[in-house]
Amino acid sequence: MSKPLNDTLHRVTQRVIERSKPSRQAYLDLIRREGDNMGERSAVSCSNLAHAYAGALEDQTALMTGKGANIGIVTAYNDMLSAHQPYGRYPDRLKIYAREIGATAQVAGGTPAMCDGVTQGETGMELSLFSRDVIALSTAVALSHAMYDGALMLGICDKIVPGLLMGALRFGHLPTIFVPSGPMPTGIPNKEKQRVRQLYAEGKATRAELLESEMKSYHSPGTCTFFGTANSNQMMMEMMGLHIPGSAFIQPGTLLRQALDREAVHRVAALGRKGEDYRPLGHVVDEKAIINAAVGLLATGGSTNHAIHLPAMARAAGVIFDWDDLSELSGAVPLIAQVYPNGSGDVNNFHNAGGMGYVIGELLSEGLAHPDILTVGRGDFSDYAREPGLDAEALVWREVGPSGDDTMLRPVTNPFKPDGGMRLLQGNLGRACFKTSAVDESRWTIEAPARVFQDQASVAAAFRAGELDRDVVVVVRFQGPRANGMPELHKLTPALGVLQDRGFKVALLTDGRMSGASGKVPAAIHCTPEALGGGPLAKLRDGDIVKVCAFTGTLSTTADLAGREPAADPQPDMGTGRELFGMMRRFADGAEQGASAMLATGGM
Repeated sequence: MSKPLNDTLHRVTQRVIERSKPSRQAYLDLIRREGDNMGERSAVSCSNLAHAYAGALEDQTALMTGKGANIGIVTAYNDMLSAHQPYGRYPDRLKIYAREIGATAQVAGGTPAMCDGVTQGETGMELSLFSRDVIALSTAVALSHAMYDGALMLGICDKIVPGLLMGALRFGHLPTIFVPSGPMPTGIPNKEKQRVRQLYAEGKATRAELLESEMKSYHSPGTCTFFGTANSNQMMMEMMGLHIPGSAFIQPGTLLRQALDREAVHRVAALGRKGEDYRPLGHVVDEKAIINAAVGLLATGGSTNHAIHLPAMARAAGVIFDWDDLSELSGAVPLIAQVYPNGSGDVNNFHNAGGMGYVIGELLSEGLAHPDILTVGRGDFSDYAREPGLDAEALVWREVGPSGDDTMLRPVTNPFKPDGGMRLLQGNLGRACFKTSAVDESRWTIEAPARVFQDQASVAAAFRAGELDRDVVVVVRFQGPRANGMPELHKLTPALGVLQDRGFKVALLTDGRMSGASGKVPAAIHCTPEALGGGPLAKLRDGDIVKVCAFTGTLSTTADLAGREPAADPQPDMGTGRELFGMMRRFADGAEQGASAMLATGGM
């Protein structure tokens, strides 16, 4: 029998509900009006309809009769991004599944899909975070045609799922389901990959050896198998009830994957206004669903990027969620999953050990998730505590049972750590996030002289020159959203890991982001206010003593910053299209609010 809702979960939820009342009501009023204005295709002029139907040769008759649902597909397909390569053939299959039930489907539009693994450490990474806003805008353009009774979102990776959701929520009167394509098969052991990366950082492995290792890790279509932002996205879509239950980590090209995709089409057609089970996206994504997503993030040790994405997704639905909420929840939610980089096994091992069905079952049984959220499934949220399978060709769900690997999944009563490992740090240097779940507890407090940099390349040069072979807090500033688009600084991880392995006390402090794959080095990230414009980081100097402490939530310096002039704001770099994003940099809000120009200027 499930326990009552956890007191902390209840308290934080009620606080979020109370804080969000005006904005949430305004949002619900918006989608009600939109539903009334865009509710029936029959109200659109015949000329408009003819334009929309002209290209749908196989479905023109069905579209003209208007009896079945017409489903809009928004796809983030490209075949450079391994996770999205399988989506190339999805529209044709989804249209067939729609015809099976008398419905139709059309590709409403496409969105960009950056691969942060490709742009990591390159200038293109400065476009990465703002690509989320571009994706949201592209989704809005796709759904603006008033042709659809429901929508399917084809996207997986880092900024793509948050962007799709933010855009789709502007059309929250439509039922919407997210359709993943699944992870690639497991490659070489993650510890081996990490070993070669550190050898290369030390100059002890060649570029050819590094490339060979990386190709054994990232080797086929599907999502990268570490538990980074992409796979954290899939976890959160399950926790919010936006997937067909158990969809997240079923590999591409399998019969089970196809059965789940078919169910997504059939289900979204049944959720529209013409059916008997109307479940619009804007009602599925509410305060409780956002809290469930945060709980899942903490219980599984998910990506730090979601400390930015989750507030942004919440705001798109009129819900105000901040780092105080996330940190307080972290104190109540135990870490029950260890997936690389927090553990040794990847998401395939995680799924085989019980996966999301096990995690959700444990959280529900201990009162650590809201059981009464509205989902896109056929039943309630308890359905997500089971795992999908095939009985002959029929899609079925089964009980998960106990963990299949207690080095990867444990019950709430015997967790890996008693808390969710996402700590809020604050002090005279601002507010920042610290992910403790992959960091040894002996390194949760670092107090050392600062060495201040303004880009990753300078850190790498200082490392190669031996200038960082000491106890040090590496400060990388002017990396915030308004300075340069808040790139990930994942390229720092191998070098800082080497310093730590040499016995030095090392920490990173930055107003930029790390990756969902950030690991064993203590890092205070997303520091806000950012350095640009005179934030505290702009006043730090080499040698200032900086303290980063996850135990006390401290982010401070003993230096007297009040009397100092900040370092001059750098001029934004040009090239790689970065100049086109000047408006987004100028109007972006802070990291804790979601680092979005669109949300800051759009009245949300």
